[in-house]
Formats: sequence, C-alpha cells, structure tokens
Amino acid sequence: MAGVPSPSRPAKHRFDPLSLVALVAFALAWVFAAATRGVPAWAGLLYAGASALCFALYAVDKAAARAGRARISESMLLSIGFVGGWPGAIVAQQVLRHKTVKRLFRLRFWLSVAANAAIFTWATLVAAPPPV
Repeated sequence: MAGVPSPSRPAKHRFDPLSLVALVAFALAWVFAAATRGVPAWAGLLYAGASALCFALYAVDKAAARAGRARISESMLLSIGFVGGWPGAIVAQQVLRHKTVKRLFRLRFWLSVAANAAIFTWATLVAAPPPV
C-alpha cells in the first residue's frame, strides 16, 4: 500500500507546513530586527536555551507516555514555549511526532506562539530605540 510504512521502509518525517512557515518567518523577523534595530545577545541565548529545554521536555514526556510514567504537564510545555522555547517545541513535535494530534493543546500552543511573536515584534521593532 502506498504511504503505509513497512518494517523495511520507515515513515518519512516531514515538517507540517504551518510549523515550517512559523520557523522561517521567525528567522526572517529575527534577521530583519537584528539588522535594523539590533537584538540583544541575551535574547538569542534565551530563545536558544528555552528551545533546547523545550525539546528535551518533549522528549522526556514522549518517553514517559510510552512507558506509562508520570508526564510533564501541558501547562509546563506551553509555558516554556511561550517564554521563547516554541521553536524547539515545533522541532520536537515534528521530529518526535509528539503533541501533534490533541486539538486543544495545538490551539493553545499556536496561540502562545502568536503571543510570543507579537511580544518579540513589539519589543524589537516598536519599543526598542533605533540604533544610533
């Protein structure tokens, strides 16, 4: 059957189009903000660190789900994503195929991404003084 993975042919992991658009749009917004307004180094460290932590938490949660152990709360995953870890969360969702089905979580996740992106845009393009 076409499209059905077999033991000799593993399933292909493709990024969800919305996820890919969000990552590329954020990268472009970051480059634009850095070139025109400057982005403090701590902001890059925050996003990188929170993304790495978020990816790790998704991996731990996926392993816990498979083993029937205590899980990481959705509010924890969403909170770390909101403070800058959402790029890592997107990568984890796509690579690990975790947290990609539950509609309420997905809605809350994308709302937190939009809120973070709006705050980033305001902080870097509106509130930050132009470079001298």
